Amino acid sequence: MSATQTTAPVRPARRTALLALARTAEPHTALRRFLALDAVVTGVNGLAYLAASGPLGRLLGVGSSTLLGLGAFLTVYAAGVGLLATRTRPAALPVRAVIEANAVWAVLSCVALALWLSPTLVGEAWTVAQALVVAGFAALQQTALKAREN
Repeated sequence: MSATQTTAPVRPARRTALLALARTAEPHTALRRFLALDAVVTGVNGLAYLAASGPLGRLLGVGSSTLLGLGAFLTVYAAGVGLLATRTRPAALPVRAVIEANAVWAVLSCVALALWLSPTLVGEAWTVAQALVVAGFAALQQTALKAREN
């Protein structure tokens, strides 16, 4: 964002709800907590894909090699997000990168479901559910970042 651009302020009601959800009155702490939650959920998902790619692949209707690749990526990504969450005041640029990566992941999950994947019914539900969770992380992180900047 250039020096001449400004961000829209976070509405007081939205900020209050956000801070209540994060169980803190400090926007930078809320942001760190949302990043940490993202890292934990993503990391658990990635480790599950790595540890149980065969059974999960059969359940979801996705190849085990695909799950292994996704598991490796998600585990590394989760470690990076977790590292960012440990910072007292995470820098805005890497936080924005996480937000954008989460948004892209959510959209690509739905696109992949529509165009490329042929999962089981459980796999379809899982793909949509995880896309919604990741989009939710992006929204929470974006709102917390804006609250911190105001």
